[in-house]
Amino acid sequence: MRFVAVHCVPESVAEALESNGHEVLRLRNQMAANAPDPGVIEQAQRLDAVLLLLNGDFSDIVRDPPSQYGGIISMQVRNRPEVLAQLTERLTRSLRDPSDREHYRGKLLLVEAHRTRVRGAA
Repeated sequence: MRFVAVHCVPESVAEALESNGHEVLRLRNQMAANAPDPGVIEQAQRLDAVLLLLNGDFSDIVRDPPSQYGGIISMQVRNRPEVLAQLTERLTRSLRDPSDREHYRGKLLLVEAHRTRVRGAA
C-alpha cells in the first residue's frame, strides 16, 4: 500500500512501514513544510495514497469528512514521544495486506497506544 508521510512523521515510522512491504512517500520531498492542509490532502489524493500524520491534523470529521478522502491514519503521540515505538508496532500489525487499498478509503484511523479507532465509512 502507498502512504504519504507528512513532515512531522519520524523516519522510523516510514522505515517500519517500508520493511513491511509498503511504499512511503515523504511529503518533505514534494511540498514545503508550511504547505496548507488542503494542499497536503490533495497531494495524497493525487498520489492515491493514505495520508499518514501525527496527532490532530485532519482528525476533525466534521471539517474534514473521511468519506471525501482516500484514507487518513493519525498516530496519536500527544506529546508523549516514548509511545512512538508502541504506536508504530500497533500500526504495522493493524494494516491489512498491502494490496487491500480499498479498505482504507473514506476512513480515518486513530492509532492510540492501547487501541486503533476507525471513523468514517463502515
